[in-house]
Amino acid sequence: MPQDLENLSKEELIALVLKGHHQNRKLDKHVQRLEHKKDHLRQEVDYLKEQILKLNRMKFGQSKETFINPDQAVLPFELPAEEKKKLEEQTTEKITYERKKASSSNHPGRTPLPHHLPVEEIHIHPQEDTTGVVCIGTEVTDELECTPATLYIKRYIRHKYAPKANTEGNILIPSLPARIIEKEIAGPSLIASILVDKYTDHLPLHRQIQRFKREGIPIAASTMEGWVRQGLSVLQILYDHLLIRTRAKGYLQADESPIKVQDKDKKGSCHQGYYWVYHCPLDGTVLFNYQPGRGSGAAAYVLDGFRGYLQSDGFGVYDKIGARKEVTHLGCWAHARREFHNALGNDKDRAGIALGFIQSLYKVEADAKEGKLSAAQRKELRLEKSLPLINAFGRWISDELRSNAIPPGSAMGKALSYSFERWKRLTAYLGDGCLEIDNNLVENAIRPPALGRKNYLFAGSHESAKRAACIYSFFAMCRKEGVNPQVWLTYVFKNILDTKVTELHRLYPKYYRENITK
Repeated sequence: MPQDLENLSKEELIALVLKGHHQNRKLDKHVQRLEHKKDHLRQEVDYLKEQILKLNRMKFGQSKETFINPDQAVLPFELPAEEKKKLEEQTTEKITYERKKASSSNHPGRTPLPHHLPVEEIHIHPQEDTTGVVCIGTEVTDELECTPATLYIKRYIRHKYAPKANTEGNILIPSLPARIIEKEIAGPSLIASILVDKYTDHLPLHRQIQRFKREGIPIAASTMEGWVRQGLSVLQILYDHLLIRTRAKGYLQADESPIKVQDKDKKGSCHQGYYWVYHCPLDGTVLFNYQPGRGSGAAAYVLDGFRGYLQSDGFGVYDKIGARKEVTHLGCWAHARREFHNALGNDKDRAGIALGFIQSLYKVEADAKEGKLSAAQRKELRLEKSLPLINAFGRWISDELRSNAIPPGSAMGKALSYSFERWKRLTAYLGDGCLEIDNNLVENAIRPPALGRKNYLFAGSHESAKRAACIYSFFAMCRKEGVNPQVWLTYVFKNILDTKVTELHRLYPKYYRENITK
């Protein structure tokens, strides 16, 4: 029964009201806690959904598992005669069909074979009697063939001359050409081939040794390892020169890639090292630098004292370097675009709007590239077309963040915050036509070593990781310039010991390509 309020005293009524207020406050606090917990759980569910979508996007192809049924019958080694005859008839019918199909197709034709390849001509005449007939022409069919790599012995025979009888003088003997490895049987092209197979085609040395054995040339593993080590030691001369020139650049793009390194101090485990990669868009040079860690000290090895434009992703180490007075820190629109792309599953409408803005910015860049505009012309085009887009995009981001309609922890909230916090860096490229809109050029340079990790899994030591960084630098430049790395490396081995220090940069793949195309 409810208490009879008319019989209560004033003090009792006040106490009852206060008690009710107290209970209401407790109830309000409890409701607030439940609401907060509800929001937290909703954000957690959204986050987990985003992770599932992200993992599904990252999944490449369908993973296959081999299953062998123990009850499966064993296939015979020979087919019965009847089945064998039937199979031959089916195969003949299929071959006939494929030939007819190929001849009657509307395919525009294959890509012409390169003109620089040697041609072996094989003339085929009719088997019938050609007496009384006249040749009215020929039909030419080209076929691309392959001859296995040819190994040969290059023998230097130096002729010695001595003074004639009863005369004085010294014995004359010419000097040998400069050799990159003294007292070794391996020539420049052979060492270049081994290094390209190992670091470009990711063919381990033990597989190369097996290939030599098939050719009847036994090479000890220690011998081949010595050739690799000494070849890289010679190339280190060019790498040290590249390192000095890279430190003096005024515009660098930077990124890093992990590499597992076998640690002799930790048996059975690998150390997580990093390749720090620097690309200069102005001249196309690329520098790989191995460092055991990912801290500020690792970046300082190259960037300590750096002045100019530094373009990177949002990694904190670059933020500290970019905060210096003498450094202008450029952002990367590709990373900003990636954040919005990851938010498509969370907020498709807003992510679509953001990606539309960014796509329009890249359209301006594509137009400038297609038109082969100069730096000044590209800057003018950006100010005319990109600047209004960026201003509108910036206002849209600001309005969305101020609306508080998007949870900060959601994928869309993170994408908006990423661009908003780095807006000055993202828009700085408008100030100079020499600057790039993103960091993709340096990321492209990292890809080959990243693919190689699938083959060799880890580097054998910190020293071998450093040596690999040396050759990765130049092979990345060969890839950018469209230069055959084996031909280039052979050229370097033949000329580097006779090249002046002031002319070493002429051995870079870019200048090598320019020289051979003159």
